[in-house]
Amino acid sequence: MGNCIVPYCDGPKSTNVRWTLPAVCFVWQCAMVILFGCFVRYNDEVDAHWPEFKIEKNITSDAENDFYFRYPSFQDVHVMIFVGFGFLMTFMKRYSFGAVGFNFLVAAFGIQWALLMQGWFHHIDSEDGMIKIGVENIINADFCVASCLIAYGALLGKVSPVQLMVMTLFGVTLFAVEEYIILNLIHAKDAGGSMVIHTFGAYFGLSISWVLYRPNLKDSSKLNGSVYHSDVFAMIGTLFLWMFWPSFNSAICQHGDGQHRAAINTYLSLAATVLTTFAISSLLEKNGKLDMVHIQNSTLAGGVAVGTAAEFMLSPYGALIVGFFCGVISTLGYIYLSPFLERKLKIQDSCGVHNLHAMPGVIGGIVGAISAAGATESVYGLQGLKDTFDFTGDFKNRTPAAQGGFQAAAMCVSICFGIGGGIFVGLILRMPLWGDPTDDKCFDDVIYWEVPDEEEPVEADLHYNNHTVANNHVEVTETRFTVGQQ
Repeated sequence: MGNCIVPYCDGPKSTNVRWTLPAVCFVWQCAMVILFGCFVRYNDEVDAHWPEFKIEKNITSDAENDFYFRYPSFQDVHVMIFVGFGFLMTFMKRYSFGAVGFNFLVAAFGIQWALLMQGWFHHIDSEDGMIKIGVENIINADFCVASCLIAYGALLGKVSPVQLMVMTLFGVTLFAVEEYIILNLIHAKDAGGSMVIHTFGAYFGLSISWVLYRPNLKDSSKLNGSVYHSDVFAMIGTLFLWMFWPSFNSAICQHGDGQHRAAINTYLSLAATVLTTFAISSLLEKNGKLDMVHIQNSTLAGGVAVGTAAEFMLSPYGALIVGFFCGVISTLGYIYLSPFLERKLKIQDSCGVHNLHAMPGVIGGIVGAISAAGATESVYGLQGLKDTFDFTGDFKNRTPAAQGGFQAAAMCVSICFGIGGGIFVGLILRMPLWGDPTDDKCFDDVIYWEVPDEEEPVEADLHYNNHTVANNHVEVTETRFTVGQQ
């Protein structure tokens, strides 16, 4: 029964999704067409009435259209979603089709549903009741999808495409509610989504994984690992994410100094993370050898952790400090914490999202709270303080100290939504009707994909590391699963 607490959990399973997957895709896409037809329209900067809008607002050039400010960042974020996240998860020797293909499916559905959900919460036109969308909306939709892809990382290889679609439906909905509470009601700042995206997405996926715990997952252990070429493909995802993360954290910041500062802070934090990740990996592995798992993942943790405070006056050395400690903490998480989570807490985290997203996300929330509470007029300037923390309207009398407290409260909200929502969705996904694989058929593309003939047998002794079991370092004696082990 694993962690399931309801009687229907472990009924007979069939992995045949010939009818359920087409039904979900066709019906939900038709629903998107109808809902977009009823509720979604272009905003003023997209609509063909733009020339009249320019005259009305005394805009002198088309270059002032938000498209020219935001679209380059959107392209970078879009590449991260479809290429970065997809290829980062191709490390498993027999699950590359599922990693990239299901990432594609989840993102394509998620951005449509996100435009609707976020639109209903943030972008309803008071005059006609329609959702008005532009380039900033599609950036935010990608952000929303990122949280679902993070959750997918914790479930990689253990769920069906139908389960992923259901998870995305609920995940986007929960994200939109959580985002509205944090950004609008609490009025916290979270430009790069350390709390709203990473912390929520990670704990959402980890909670689902806890509910879907498979006590006999060792039956698939021969496939739960990487080979040389699969780790090279995964490194492609790492490099795309690493290069474009400054755009991710700065994409929706205010034009000018805030956006500029967010990109630089992220850039510096990421750079520092790389060095400390290499250092800790070499220090704790046998004979000083590097583990590709750490290099693929922990090198990105600085981008996650600096997200909340990215547009704050963190200072260049402050960004380096954040990246320094995140590289250490994330790498130690892969070495020590991941085996503990599976052994003691029954959380089978396929991609180690707890180390890449959850812990750095929490660190980012803490850094954001401390940075906000310590903000002063001498550092920001009077107008800079108002602009950075949006101390206007109903929040014009909020002090930096109070803002720090609300930033901390926002972190609690993201964790609660992630854990509570994940348990709820996990119980739904546990029902034996979604076509998920049995314990001995996980991590294998052949269940849901037409797979070409192999040039070499699966049993070849090429396995050298694993994202979910203890690493071969000098102080941990956990036995690592290896294919072809004597």
